[in-house]
Amino acid sequence: MEVYSEKQHIGKIIDELKAKELSLGLVPTMGALHEGHLELVKKALIENDKVVVSIFVNPTQFDNENDLKKYPRTLQNDVELLKTVSDKHILVYAPTVDDIYEGNTVSQSFEFDGLEFEMEGKFRHGHFDGVGTIVKRFFDIIKPHKAYFGEKDFQQLAIIKKLVEKHNIPVTIVGCKIHREANGLAMSSRNTRLKPEYRKAAPFIYKTLKSAKEKFGTKSAIKVSEWVEKQFAKHDLLELEYFIIADAETLKPVKRKSIKKAYRAFIAVYADDIRLIDNIALN
Repeated sequence: MEVYSEKQHIGKIIDELKAKELSLGLVPTMGALHEGHLELVKKALIENDKVVVSIFVNPTQFDNENDLKKYPRTLQNDVELLKTVSDKHILVYAPTVDDIYEGNTVSQSFEFDGLEFEMEGKFRHGHFDGVGTIVKRFFDIIKPHKAYFGEKDFQQLAIIKKLVEKHNIPVTIVGCKIHREANGLAMSSRNTRLKPEYRKAAPFIYKTLKSAKEKFGTKSAIKVSEWVEKQFAKHDLLELEYFIIADAETLKPVKRKSIKKAYRAFIAVYADDIRLIDNIALN
């Protein structure tokens, strides 16, 4: 399996693949790969001749420098995991910060028609400018036909679709369902940093989301939100940052339910100093 650290080298290979009229998929990651990432890669391999997996901890999407420093970096292990999926049809692009940002590690400014100001945008200043910057950069370098993103980061998925639309980028964005551990916890690279007692407690997040979905059938969004807040207020280990029921298209918080609209519940929770997010379709 080839691992490329410079855009000019992988760019040359991609030009050769395109000359052969081979289809190319992209799975952007920050590494510390888990089964959820591998499911994205497997789907991409089914739909494309070759798949590029990018492994890059992007500094411009972190609003917390300590979080950036602690983010797990496990490139060798990531490559070995990818080999279990395919040794011949995956290319790994693991660039340096300089290769991507060329000595100017700052985000571009983007407008995503207001999607960037909801939920994560309220709590992580500049996060989606960083996401937009790195994803657009990967699209420019790799020029994939399709790119694959998990629905765990549903807001990010919506924003990347908006990025492609507003900048007329010729790539199809494919959203993939959330991959969960057996206990329901959404798979995340951050899970590896959970202390044992917090890992044991963390499935409470998805359990509460499922109960909220059930309650949403008969209760208002406000009532359901109040119930969720009370559940976390009673929890000894998990601290709720936000729980929001939003329109699945606009991501605006729901004021009054409509049978014509789709809704999702979004949640962010601190387990000690580890921030976990999740979401669930409500109807």
